[in-house]
Amino acid sequence: MKPKMIWANLAVTNLERTEKFYTELGFKPNNPHTSNELVSFFMAENEFIVHFFLKNVIENNLRSMKFGDPQSANEVIFTLSAESKNQVDDWAAEVKKAGGTIVSEPESFGENYYGFVFADPDGHKFNVFFM
Repeated sequence: MKPKMIWANLAVTNLERTEKFYTELGFKPNNPHTSNELVSFFMAENEFIVHFFLKNVIENNLRSMKFGDPQSANEVIFTLSAESKNQVDDWAAEVKKAGGTIVSEPESFGENYYGFVFADPDGHKFNVFFM
């Protein structure tokens, strides 16, 4: 298999809150894919796409699949690469300002790694690091 594209689909409870959060962090909306059922953003320079569907819509579309509660269990953790330690610190401040939760504050770990983990308002986790 050699897919042309890959994107992620996550379940959320409030589209307006999700759209506001990711817009405030500077992510580019994937219009015209925003609707009353989902908001969609490009998440990196090579345009990896993450769709945020209303939970009942995505569960209905997938028929037999249910999404867990991201507040108490991880679906997946995306890693976002930063260009410097200063950028890691700046992004942590932006996440706080936009209403996200810092799960672990910026710190050094492993060999030459510096980063932090945050959760969006629905509890979806992201790891940010510079190496």
